[in-house]
Amino acid sequence: MASANSFFDEIGNKPEVIDPPQSEDTLDIGESVNDPTQNALKPNVTVSSSVRELLECPVCLNAMYPPIHQCSNGHTLCSGCKPRVHNRCPTCRHELGNIRCLALEKVAASLELPCKYQSFGCVGIYPYYSKLKHESQCAFRPYSCPYAGSECTVIGDIPCLVAHLKDDHKVDMHNGSTFNHRYVKSNPHEVENATWMLTVFSCFGQYFCLHFEAFQLGVAPVYIAFLRFMGDDNEAKNYSYSLEVGGNGRKMIWQGVPRSIRDSHRKVRDSFDGLIIQRNMALFFSGGDRKELKLRVTGRIWKEQ
Repeated sequence: MASANSFFDEIGNKPEVIDPPQSEDTLDIGESVNDPTQNALKPNVTVSSSVRELLECPVCLNAMYPPIHQCSNGHTLCSGCKPRVHNRCPTCRHELGNIRCLALEKVAASLELPCKYQSFGCVGIYPYYSKLKHESQCAFRPYSCPYAGSECTVIGDIPCLVAHLKDDHKVDMHNGSTFNHRYVKSNPHEVENATWMLTVFSCFGQYFCLHFEAFQLGVAPVYIAFLRFMGDDNEAKNYSYSLEVGGNGRKMIWQGVPRSIRDSHRKVRDSFDGLIIQRNMALFFSGGDRKELKLRVTGRIWKEQ
C-alpha cells in the first residue's frame, strides 16, 4: 500500500494509487432475479459425481450444453472447444466429424441441480439447461472487490467485502451521508493515469464507494469522481448523490444515481457517469501557480422517497 508521500515508480498501464482523501478539517493528502424461494430445494434430489463428470468438457472443464459433440469412440466435448482442437478428439485423437451425442443431451435435460451459489444462500434448484441463465442473474452471486488500485480477485458478499476493504486494502471508512474531501497531488502534469485511494461511506444501512482518478479522455487529461453502491442495481436506484467542486468563485455540480458494484469501476469511468473535470479547470480551481492539484470535493448521499 502506498504511503502518503510515495508513488509507484512506473505508471505504465497500471494506474498510480494515491492515498485516501481526508475530511476538510484534517490534514490535506499529499502525493501519495430469480426468486430462489420459488424453486426451493427439493428433498432427495441428488446427481451422482459420475453423471456430472460425463457432462464436463474434457478441454475447458465447464458444463456442456447442446450441441454436445462426440467422436466415433464416444468421447465428448462442448461445441465451444470443438474448433480449438482442429476437429480431433482430445481423448483419442480420432476425427470428430459432426456427430452429436443426443443421448447425453437428453440425460442433461432430465437433471435438476442446485445453484452453484448455494453456499452464499441460494436454495433454488433448476433444470440443467436453465441453471446457467439463473446463475448469471442469481441475487446471491458474490460481488467482486470494488477496490480500483489493483487487480484484486477477492469475491464475496457485502459484509465480507467491507471487512476485506478495511483490513486488507486499508481504505478510508466513514460514517455519514455527507463528505468534504481534498485531493492533493504535486506535479499533476506528470501524471496521466492515477487512482486515489477508495473511500467507503456507511449510511442508511448501506455502503457506498467514492472513486476519484485521473485518466485520458481522448487526448485530454481529466479527473473523474463518482459513487458506486455496494449492492445490486435495483437497490442502487433508491439513492442519489451530488458532487461539487470549485474555487476562485466558480463551481461545478454533478447529481446522479450511484452505480452498482456489479459494474466495474472501469465500466463506470469509461461511460463518463460522474463528475468530470478537465485538468486545466482542476488546476484553476486549485489556485496558486497551477503546479499542484488541491481539489476540494464536497458531496451528499440521500435516499429517494
